[in-house]
Amino acid sequence: MLKDSRFKESSLNELTLNQNTLKNWPESERPREKLVHLGSSSLSDAELLAIFLRTGVKGCNVVDLARKLLGSFGSLGAIFSASQEDFCARHGLGTAKYVQLQACLEMSKRYLAEKMKETDCALTSSKATCDYLLSELRLESREIFAVLFLDNQHQVLTFERLFFGTLNAAAVYPRIVVEQAIKHHAAAVILTHNHPSGVAEASLADKQITEKLIQALQLIDVRVLDHIIVAGNQCYSFAEHHELF
Repeated sequence: MLKDSRFKESSLNELTLNQNTLKNWPESERPREKLVHLGSSSLSDAELLAIFLRTGVKGCNVVDLARKLLGSFGSLGAIFSASQEDFCARHGLGTAKYVQLQACLEMSKRYLAEKMKETDCALTSSKATCDYLLSELRLESREIFAVLFLDNQHQVLTFERLFFGTLNAAAVYPRIVVEQAIKHHAAAVILTHNHPSGVAEASLADKQITEKLIQALQLIDVRVLDHIIVAGNQCYSFAEHHELF
């Protein structure tokens, strides 16, 4: 009788585990198959994360694991920006997945940089430019001021992070920007910085430093094409808001 009870309990546990695997899901609901047939944009954050994770853990399929991780971290962005220690401490994650994630993020940045270089950056509202700046700055927890240096055809020469501040402000020195523009033989620049608060608006200080940089760069015949603020998943363009003088 005891043996029979144990057999039933074992069978029940096996049935529960089997029901938990994605192999028993309808094909149209499995993340990989869904992506192939409907495209990546059709997937939820949890489904995209599940494809990256590949496998679940005992008693928890990969989609449910992805949902738990999103709930624990709060968002995909928080997972991407998590420290190695925090990332690897979570059940179902580890060093191998952390390394894989960092490689994916870096490949994404390099792809976006290539796409941006293929476009005319004089069109500073271009999606390629904003996508690239978002990939570089949106996950930063401190304020960073950077510059895209452009040639006389407005093609990208280089992107440099020049100043690092607190969550509230960054000390920006026009002299340094001018020196770097000369160093790279730039004919124009796109200024950019992030707002870790997520507020996509230009502050008075943002406007003041933009004016100072425009005046300083005019002395060496370098044009400021735009100043783009990265806030969360948004970009705020000074040029689009007619705030460049």
